[in-house]
Amino acid sequence: MDLGLRGKNAVITGATRGIGRAIADALAAEGVNVAFCARNAAQVAATENSLRQLGVNVFGSCVDVGDGDALRTWIAASGQRLGGIDILIANPSAFGIGNSEDDWKKSYDVDLMGVVRAVEAATPFLEQAAEKTGDAALVVLSSVLAAETDSESAYGAMKAGLIQYTKGVSRRLAPKNVRANLISPGTVYVEDGFWANAQQHLPQVYEQYLKRNPMGRMACPKEIAKTAVFLASPASSFTTGSNIVIDGAFTGRVNY
Repeated sequence: MDLGLRGKNAVITGATRGIGRAIADALAAEGVNVAFCARNAAQVAATENSLRQLGVNVFGSCVDVGDGDALRTWIAASGQRLGGIDILIANPSAFGIGNSEDDWKKSYDVDLMGVVRAVEAATPFLEQAAEKTGDAALVVLSSVLAAETDSESAYGAMKAGLIQYTKGVSRRLAPKNVRANLISPGTVYVEDGFWANAQQHLPQVYEQYLKRNPMGRMACPKEIAKTAVFLASPASSFTTGSNIVIDGAFTGRVNY
């Protein structure tokens, strides 16, 4: 299937590791020019070099998504440098999985407001792209923990908020052919990520969650990225306002 992505421009918040990096790789492989940010300078440089090998324009920057002014400035600069924004991928998380004030503050600044501010800054570019080509898209990364919990979690609460927020964005921007969808992954194993760390340092917790996966394993980032790329493409031009759960049947809920 031709997804119709070649030559489009994408901005990705948080793209040097895990799901964000897998999405950046997959978009670049489809011929999409990419501007991305993360906080680690060495990882930004390595990712930029790797993506450039795929023959697309790539611009990596060190930005703290929790810094609203820095985020807005970077998105505006990225839009100018790329020559427009067809796709916004809002991905990063502070992983405030606990209930401390620090967990709540970081989760609010990064997980929630990092998306709200990114959408606000990118919307004029997305509207311009949609007016020109008939389609533009934003994809927000939420989590199944928006609807599943074993204890209080700032992470889960903010991810739940993103689902309501993005649905509202989809309704507002639909008349302008700008689509807004979410992906809610279940447990995703990243080599240097949360579950790899849990496997080493909290083996009982890791095994508990692994056993809750009916497929007998966790997802890999590429499995999430493929859906993100489809949602970002004109091939899914009538899909907006959706929350796509990718969890291998981890959750037991029925989505009506």
